[in-house]
Formats: sequence, C-alpha cells, structure tokens
Amino acid sequence: MELIDGKYRLCGGIDPLELCRQYGTPLYVYDASIMERQYRRLISAFSYPKIRIHYACKALTNLAVLQFFQRLGTGLDCVSIQEVQLGLKAGFSPEEILYTPNFAALDEYAEAVRLGVRINIDAIPMLENWSLHYRDIPICIRINPHIKAGGHDNISVGHVDSKFGISIHQLPHVLRIVESQGLHVEGLHMHTGSDILDVDVFLRGAEILFEVARKFPDLQFIDLGSGFKVPYKPDDIETDVEELGLKLSQRFEAFCQEYGRKLKLILEPGKFLVSEAGYLFARCTLVKQTTSTVFVGLDTGFNHLIRPMFYGAYHRIVNVTEPNFKPRIYTVVGNMCETDTFAVDRRIPEVVEGDILAFFNAGAYGWMMASNYNSRPRPAEVFIYKGKAHLVRRRETLDDLLATQLPFEDW
Repeated sequence: MELIDGKYRLCGGIDPLELCRQYGTPLYVYDASIMERQYRRLISAFSYPKIRIHYACKALTNLAVLQFFQRLGTGLDCVSIQEVQLGLKAGFSPEEILYTPNFAALDEYAEAVRLGVRINIDAIPMLENWSLHYRDIPICIRINPHIKAGGHDNISVGHVDSKFGISIHQLPHVLRIVESQGLHVEGLHMHTGSDILDVDVFLRGAEILFEVARKFPDLQFIDLGSGFKVPYKPDDIETDVEELGLKLSQRFEAFCQEYGRKLKLILEPGKFLVSEAGYLFARCTLVKQTTSTVFVGLDTGFNHLIRPMFYGAYHRIVNVTEPNFKPRIYTVVGNMCETDTFAVDRRIPEVVEGDILAFFNAGAYGWMMASNYNSRPRPAEVFIYKGKAHLVRRRETLDDLLATQLPFEDW
C-alpha cells in the first residue's frame, strides 16, 4: 500500500477506504502480487537447480491463498492434519505436502498415511511407534540442531530446551531404531526459529544436517526450514536471501557431490511470503485523553491481531483516512476487556472518531491467530488478485458463534 497523490492506494489503484465501506471493519486484505514477488525473489536467489519452496501455511491458510501458492508451484508445509486436508482441498497433490506435527497423536499420523502425504517425525517415541505400525512408509526425521535463533523466545524452536525435533545428541539412538527396524528415511529436516537475520545461522544448521545426512544413504531431500526476517519498519533490516542463496547453493552443490547424487533442497518460508502482503484495517471508535496519554481506541483488539501483545511485535500503523494531517503522539489500543495495546507513543497523523487506521505486515499470523474472545466475531478477508478485490472469507456473525453450541435443557 502506497501514498499516491496524498491518498493510500492498494495494488491496482484500489481505495482501501472503499473496501472498508463495502466489507466493514475490521478487515484483512491480502495482495497476491506481493506474495508472488516474495516467491520469485527467493527462487531467483538460488542457483542450485533442485530448489523447492514449501509454503509454511500455518502463517495463513485461507483457501484462496493456498490455491494461489499451488498455482505458483510451491509445495506445502503443514503442522496439523487439518492443514493437510485444506492443502489437498486447495489442489496440492499428496507428494507435495510435508506433514510436520508436534506432539500429535498416532491417529493423526494414521490419517496422514491414509491421505498419502509425506511425513516428518520429530520424537523418538513416535519413531518407535512408526516401526510397529508403518514400517514400509518412508519418513523424514526432524533434527533439533541446538541452535538458538529467532526474534523472540516464543519463536526460537531449535535450542537445547525446545520441544521440537530430535536432539542431535540422540542421533545414535535414532540410527539404532532405523537400522534395527528397517525404516526408510527419505528426508532430513530442521527449523531453528523465526525472524532470523544472520545468514550464517542457516549455514551452520546446514552443516549439521550434512553431517547427519552422511549416516543415511537413501535420502531424497534435505529441508532447512525457514525463519527469514522481513522488514517491519520503513528502514528496517531483513534477511539477505540473495547472500543466503549464493552461499547455500554453492555449499549444497558441494555436499551433493560428496553424497553421490543431487538431493532436493527444500525451504519452508511462511512469514517471508505473506507478511508484507497483508493489511488489517480498523476503525477508530474513540480518542480518549487521560492525564498523560492520548489513546486511540479501535474496533479490533488482540482477538484479531495478537502479535504485538504475544511477541512484542512492531506493526507500522497509519491513518488511511487523513494521511496528511499533522502527526500527534498516540497509544493505540483495542476494544478487549484486557490490556491490548498495539503501540505506545506512536506518531500518527491526527486521528478522529471514524477514521480508518491500517496495520502493515498483517499477512502472517494475523487472522490465523485470531479468536472469539469477548464473543466478538472474526473479520472478513479480501484477496487482491490481478488488481481486483475478491471477498474470500465473510465476516463471522452471532450465528457462527452459536453454530457449534448445543442448548442445555435438562434443568
């Protein structure tokens, strides 16, 4: 979204204020052209020919978005059987989907086997269970490399105390199970965290997986996860994916020569592909002056965008209605019966009741982490494709909140 002649415009010259009038607020809007730009940028950064991008769909599983990435040619990284089912419905073939759950029950794995998707195992007890039930089904193994990386403790998942993956120090145990039970390991996987800036973190992780890979002679792919940092502020820094692509392509090519054949290199970006493509629009319901603070209250809260409260995440906020007014200092808050502060002491063009404010970088983990807290419905979603806006999820209603509830009548 850009300022053009003093007014904010989305892709194709679409007026965001008109979308808010048509579909109401709060409103999520996604720009397909930015998603494609990010995908093309990542693909072009790698010279290694057998590169494969799997969209980490936990970031945003709207069916239209899944269908769009399927048409771009990505695979899919799924962390629940429901994501697998959505991916299949969106048109992904089973072999294009890698199912990587955490602490899922055996019956969920059984359903993944029935659906025919690729399966990633991240715990020794599940590996032992696998040999009892599905010995002939090939698997991928998720390794915890003991690398602490990520922009927040809640999104750092490769450290020594993480619940994710099998510790690199447990590799001898893994090898005993694989060899004694005759398991077929077709892939190795790791993921260290999110918002990782340092390219060397990925290269260190790759070296660890290369060492492990030498123990498995029949691999088809190595999956290095993702976690690329995207810019949140106008002058913010981001992961240099071009540098990563250059260095990792060279190193992966060299490893494959040592290994004896070219393996598929998989990356699993989620936020990198959709974060900058998304916006959350909300209406100012009240401007409230206290003794020391001017609050801008919105018709949304952490029930719709929890990242600032959960991760301390920064989201750029602009006044879409009056972008040229003189800036004032505001604390932007939501309408929850909790402390749901989006921003403190933020400089924004003067806001009055009824103005529409926009949150940038709302494409990843925005709607997906939304809830019905305070019994408020979740927002509608609009997908902009080839310069035209399409409603791809209607706003919830009270009937939706009641749809799964059963009346209690045994008084």
